Amino acid sequence: MIDRPLLYRPAVGIMLLNPVGRVFVGQRLDNELEAWQMPQGGIDDGEGAEAAALRELNEETGITPRHVDLVARHREELFYDLPEDLAGKLWKGRWRGQRQVWFLARFTGTDTDVNIATPHPEFRAWKWAEPEDLPTMIVPFKKTLYEDVLKAFRSLI
Repeated sequence: MIDRPLLYRPAVGIMLLNPVGRVFVGQRLDNELEAWQMPQGGIDDGEGAEAAALRELNEETGITPRHVDLVARHREELFYDLPEDLAGKLWKGRWRGQRQVWFLARFTGTDTDVNIATPHPEFRAWKWAEPEDLPTMIVPFKKTLYEDVLKAFRSLI
């Protein structure tokens, strides 16, 4: 049980589409579930959301900004709560979940421009997924968030 109110960690996410409209997803190293997720991560102090999204994408996938065209930004922040058993453990127990700014981007590179063997790897595998499959691929506590991202960007995919 969480015994104090926790805040939401400021973060970003990026829905990256390949030329045929599939979405980049990675399988996290620190999760034994078969869950897949889109690149996401925290916003550093003093960093803008767009810069954070491109940095996180590069840190997690090796994809550089020159291979990315930003298409859209979600009009509002999206929130998710961690399950109670994780809320006191992740991020040193400081956050109850994340408040995320989401971006839609097109990947202009090739699969050879993807390299998840980054200096601080987060994914053990990656693939291109059908957008409609995203809510069933993510951990259950992020399902609604992924449905909201998909709904917001569907007309642009």
